[in-house]
Amino acid sequence: MLGSNLENTFLITILIVLSLLSPRFEPCHARLQGKYWRPGKVVPTTSVVLQKEKGFGGFSHGHGRSLLSSATFNVFDYGAKGDGHSDDTKAFEAAWAAACKVEASTIIVPSGSIFLVHPISFSGPNCAEKIVFQLDGKIIAPTSAGAWGSGLLQWIEFTKLKGITIKGKGIIDGQGSVWWNDLPDDSLDSEVTSEHSAKMPGTKPTVLRFYGSTGVTVTGITIQNSPQTHLKFDDCTTVQVSDFTTASPEDSPNTDGIHLQNSRDVLIYSSHLACGDDCVSIQTGCSNVYIHNINCGPGHGISIGGLGKANTKACVSNVTGGSGSVQGVTFSNIQVSGVQIPIMIDQFYCDGSKCRNESSAVAVSSINYVNIKGTYTRNPVHFACSDNLPCTGVSLDTIELKSVGEDSQPFCWNTYGELESEIVPPINCLQTGKSKKQIVSC
Repeated sequence: MLGSNLENTFLITILIVLSLLSPRFEPCHARLQGKYWRPGKVVPTTSVVLQKEKGFGGFSHGHGRSLLSSATFNVFDYGAKGDGHSDDTKAFEAAWAAACKVEASTIIVPSGSIFLVHPISFSGPNCAEKIVFQLDGKIIAPTSAGAWGSGLLQWIEFTKLKGITIKGKGIIDGQGSVWWNDLPDDSLDSEVTSEHSAKMPGTKPTVLRFYGSTGVTVTGITIQNSPQTHLKFDDCTTVQVSDFTTASPEDSPNTDGIHLQNSRDVLIYSSHLACGDDCVSIQTGCSNVYIHNINCGPGHGISIGGLGKANTKACVSNVTGGSGSVQGVTFSNIQVSGVQIPIMIDQFYCDGSKCRNESSAVAVSSINYVNIKGTYTRNPVHFACSDNLPCTGVSLDTIELKSVGEDSQPFCWNTYGELESEIVPPINCLQTGKSKKQIVSC
C-alpha cells in the first residue's frame, strides 16, 4: 500500500507540473533559411498569447513572475478592404482602438494590399506601451481636395505614445504630385489644383509625424511622394530610425526627408533618403543627434537651419536655434549623390518669399562632419553663420565631394573651425582660432 500511495503521489505531482507548464508550450511557426531562423507567416487573425515578462538577461525584475498580454490586430478583421479605392480609415481607427488597450500589441497591415487612408491620428495618452505597427502593405493618401478640409499639417500622426514602433517592408505613399503640380513661386500662400480640377489647400501635409512621444522606432519602411516632409519628429525623445527609405523626385518642393524639431537623443542610420529638399533637417530645440551611414540624394544635403524663427528661443544641444545654441552634432559616413549642397549650416535660411534678411542670435558650435563623400550640383559646403554669433568648432575630416556641373567654391561666412585631413575640394574659407563673441547657452 505504501508503494502504491507513493506511486500515485508521484503521478499526481507529474500531472500538476505538466498542467502548470502547458500554457507555455506553443506551436513553433518558423523555417530555416540559410543559417538563420526566420519567423513564419503571421496568421491574419486576432490572437492573444501569454508570455513571461523578461528583464535584462531574460529574468523578471519583479518579486514574482508576471504575465503580459500580447495581441495582434489585423486591419482586415476590422473591415478594411485593401483594394486601393475603398476608404479604410475607420478600419484602421478601430484596429488602433483595440490595440491601444493591450500592452505590447501589434497592428498588422498585410502585404499584397493597398489601403486608402484619410488623415488620421493615432492618439496615445491613454494607450498601453510598446505598440508595434507592422506595415507590410501599402497605404495611400487621398487625392481629392475634400479629404483635406481647409488644410492639415500632417496626414498620419502618432501622438503621446511610449515605446511605439513602426516596422516592416511596406510603403506609405503621399501621392504628392497633386500638390506639387503648377506651384507658383511662393507655395506657402498658394492653393494647388488637383487632378480633379478642385483646389487643394495651400497647407501641404507631412506624411508621417510623431509628436510628444518617447522610445520611437521607425525601421524598414518606405515613404514616397510626400506632399511636403516625409518623416517628422516633434517633441520626441529617444528616437531611432534605421533601414528607412524616402523616395520623391528631386524637383518636388519642400519635401524634406527627415525633419527634427524639439527632439533629443536621436539616432538615424543605414537609410537611403531621396527627396526634393534637405535629406535631414535639424531645427529648433534638438539635442544629442547622431546621424551616420546615410545615402543622401537626390536632395539638398544635410542641414542645420531655419532656427529661431520669429525671435523664438531655440536650443539644439549636441545639435540649436531666435536665441539659443546648437552644439555637439556629428554627421558621419554619409554618401551623397547629385545633391545641391551636401554640407550646410544656414542661419539666414528662409522658406518663403516674404522673409526679411535677419541675422539669428543662435550660437552653433562643435559640429563634426566625418567621412562624407559623393557628388554635388551647386556648392560642396555652405556655412552661412550669424552676424551676431559666429559658428565655432566646425570640424571636417575625410571629405571627398566632386561637382557634376560647373565647379563652384565652398562658401563660409563668420565660421570658425579646422580641417582634420585633406579635403576635396579644398576649403580655405574657414577662420582659425576662437571667436571673441560669447556663446549663448539655454
